[in-house]
Amino acid sequence: MISDNVHAITENTNIEMDNSEGISQLYNAVKHSIRRYLYELDGTQPHDMYDLVLKQVEQPLLEAILEHTKGNQSKAAEYLGLNRGTLRKKLRAYNLHK
Repeated sequence: MISDNVHAITENTNIEMDNSEGISQLYNAVKHSIRRYLYELDGTQPHDMYDLVLKQVEQPLLEAILEHTKGNQSKAAEYLGLNRGTLRKKLRAYNLHK
């Protein structure tokens, strides 16, 4: 699954989000995971890739940001560029609310 590939790659990569090298590593990890997923389909045509990728990336993103902010939703919303209400809606959708 895409999330497993992203998780494995990012666990093995020291991603520094405060510099362009870290952003490039994240970009490359996601791109590699998508390519691998498509390869593993072995000719089967994918459907709804956009939604699939967003769902697979959004939840771990929310989890990581919440861990980083020690559960501070206001700070997490600020980091994500979302308003708190939108963040809370997303947290409920992924059953990450407390």
